[in-house]
Amino acid sequence: MDFYLIALIAVGIMSVTTFCAYYLDKRKAVKGKWRIPEKVLLLMSFVCGAVGGYTAMFVCHHKTRKWYFHLVNILGLVLSVVLVVGMMVVDGIL
Repeated sequence: MDFYLIALIAVGIMSVTTFCAYYLDKRKAVKGKWRIPEKVLLLMSFVCGAVGGYTAMFVCHHKTRKWYFHLVNILGLVLSVVLVVGMMVVDGIL
């Protein structure tokens, strides 16, 4: 079984989900409605959603001034890369 493909798909799905969460939070912020808690956005970014989270930060201009969002997204990116590369090693690709 290609574990790295499963990991890559999981990272992709989580990234799209995280992007949508950041986008919805930005829309709610503009409209003054109930917001998604920061800890939820941070957790989503850290748990394999950093590609979508970091992309959304700049595309939607959301949470870009908060240093800890940058930090968590960078750490999440590193975690995602380690996960996919680790699965490639397990599969014997690397």
